Amino acid sequence: MNKKVEIYDTTLRDGAQGPGVKFSSDDQLHVVRALDALGIRYIEGGQPGANPKAAELFRRVRDMELQNSIMAAFGSTRHIKRACEDDPNLKALLAAETEVVTIFAKSAVSHVRDVLGVTLDDNLALIYESIAFLKAAGRRVFLDAEHFFDGYYEDSAYALAVLQRALDGGAEVLALCETNGGRLPYEVEEVMTAVRQALPNAALGIHTHNDTGCAVANVLAAMRAGATQVQGTMNGYGERCGNVDLCTVIPNLQLKMGYDVLQPEQLQRLMRTSHIIAELANMMPRDHAPYVGRDAFTHKGGMHADAVRKQKTTYEHVDPGVVGNATHVAVSEVAGRSSLIQKASEMGIPLERGDADTAAILKRVKELENEGYEFEGADASLELIMRRATNRHHSFFETKGFHARVSQPQVDVPTLSEATVKVLLPTGVLEHTVAEGHGPVDALNNALRKALWRTYPQIEDMHLEDYKVRILDGKLATRAKTRVLIETSDREETWNTVGVSENLITASYVALLDSFEFFLLRRKGMTQSL
Repeated sequence: MNKKVEIYDTTLRDGAQGPGVKFSSDDQLHVVRALDALGIRYIEGGQPGANPKAAELFRRVRDMELQNSIMAAFGSTRHIKRACEDDPNLKALLAAETEVVTIFAKSAVSHVRDVLGVTLDDNLALIYESIAFLKAAGRRVFLDAEHFFDGYYEDSAYALAVLQRALDGGAEVLALCETNGGRLPYEVEEVMTAVRQALPNAALGIHTHNDTGCAVANVLAAMRAGATQVQGTMNGYGERCGNVDLCTVIPNLQLKMGYDVLQPEQLQRLMRTSHIIAELANMMPRDHAPYVGRDAFTHKGGMHADAVRKQKTTYEHVDPGVVGNATHVAVSEVAGRSSLIQKASEMGIPLERGDADTAAILKRVKELENEGYEFEGADASLELIMRRATNRHHSFFETKGFHARVSQPQVDVPTLSEATVKVLLPTGVLEHTVAEGHGPVDALNNALRKALWRTYPQIEDMHLEDYKVRILDGKLATRAKTRVLIETSDREETWNTVGVSENLITASYVALLDSFEFFLLRRKGMTQSL
């Protein structure tokens, strides 16, 4: 078996069609750089004949010195009523000046007749002539055989004829597309095996969608049957349920099946690249994503955490470091001393099982969780609790009270929110500031910034990224406690803090205070040294 596989990324084309995914022109260039650094062989930049942004990307990328990646333009065969040299789509593909051009074509009889509206022979001619034209112009050509698996089960002879005509025209790779995402792994492996037997010397690719939740499994099945190229998207972005997730496929192929995909140092960039592209796509990273999710190697149960501390392989199927991730322990009401000790170690805080500090911290955590706190998603607040309990905390400011006011004379006019805070600084200065905002929490954030800025101007670098509210014990109605989670980031990292109160504004203020405190702790370089 050939243990070499080439990855073909279509995040900027197929992935960009996913709900909520949005890339600006500058974002596209950042994605290209990130994928090139990761070691992705082919990057599909889009369809220049239909999307001006894709054409712009190909113009701009010419000035980039890519180290590992080759750009590919994507488009259709010629129109039935146009010759190749007069076809606007083929002209746009040549104008993109990419080394590789990927042509998509119908491979299912019903699609050719009912969707494309041409004869079966005409479709074969379109495929052959378009590929031959692009080859003659000096391009490497790949074929995306649309709906190939459905087409094969409908009429296998015609589906194979499509692939043969593409080969006759000079296609270098034949990508079999499981376009609807409805086929199961045994079907994919069966068809790929049949194609490999029919075309033993052809380079075959696989392109799957996740409509049955089998996209990754379908790729692995195709690889077992002889595919040598995988098309997919980072983080599984794509229409409907998405394309196959390369962040799962790549480590599965390399770590589980022994394929040569990326260099070890490139594979270590996988988690970071996943999260960079999520940010560029305006999407939140999936915490539960295999390999690259923040929770992929997180252990909550006390016995699990204790076992992992003693022997990693007890509850981790691979070393998380090989994909750029790390072991994490979530401290909660089900956790014991082992979980707490391991979590403290992650934060650079040495604790021993029999220490009074360990018992005190565990007691405090369980008390707070009984009140509604949850630290699984609020590591920053947890670290501050640990440091305060072990006298490893440096106080950057002390809050002396706050006041928030919302004024709205009428329901249909904009709300005016105003907040006042009193903060005592280490210099002995009492800052008493007021600020307005889009809501009381925003006003509190602005007032805190005004109070702290002169002493800590670096707070300009921190920004609130997300704000979540959870009502606890909803049956208590307006007397219910509220838990607020705030996510904050700077140029280097992201952290989460939590606050709980029967008053939403108080819960938000508590989480805000921890967010500022944690940022200043990090910026002072004290987290690992205290």
